[in-house]
Amino acid sequence: MSPRRSAQLDHLVVAARTLDEGVAWCEATLGVVPGPGGEHALFGTHNRLLRLACEHAPHAYLEIIAINPQATPTRPPGLKRWFDLDNPALQAHLAQHGPQLVHWVASVPDIDAATQALRALGLERGPVLTASRPTPQGLLQWRIGVRDDGQRLLGGALPTLIQWGDTQPADAMPPSGIGLRSLTLGHPEPNPLQQALTAIGLDTLAVEPGPTALTLQLDTPKGPLTLCSAI
Repeated sequence: MSPRRSAQLDHLVVAARTLDEGVAWCEATLGVVPGPGGEHALFGTHNRLLRLACEHAPHAYLEIIAINPQATPTRPPGLKRWFDLDNPALQAHLAQHGPQLVHWVASVPDIDAATQALRALGLERGPVLTASRPTPQGLLQWRIGVRDDGQRLLGGALPTLIQWGDTQPADAMPPSGIGLRSLTLGHPEPNPLQQALTAIGLDTLAVEPGPTALTLQLDTPKGPLTLCSAI
């Protein structure tokens, strides 16, 4: 399969204190058991995944991710894990409130050009790393921008950028019964966020003035559901 030729929503990130808590959250909240995921040696994390039916993002999926207590990141000491997972405030929030929607990832056809476009706007998305993990279908490979401090930027409303190799995880995922109707981004200063999205080719996403938030409208076996990031 050839790489995607246009920028699009790739996946949504739900952080959990432990992966078991994330799986339990998924069953209780969405009414489905997430599918298998894998381990990320660079960051010492692991995940579970489920595909999202979405007309405008046909390869979209949901990632439930947590620090793997049995793994040590292979990145140099002092560099932080992705998605702010090493942030004490985030971990305290997860411990108190349970798994949370915290971020989203956009796939782009040329991550170097997209990273430079954001840099030109004063948004440093971080160095582009090469990563991989084994799957039953073969080696999954990708390039992704991760800051050394692991920060998401703009409260998680600015996406992390990813460029897949020949395959993307959703290609091998069965339908989950979960449909993504919409993703709306909120930010107190929507114009810079909208400019950033336009710069990477995602200007069709809605950005609304207000508190920083990601709001998902989902169809689930339990009926319509709204998920909103709380941090």
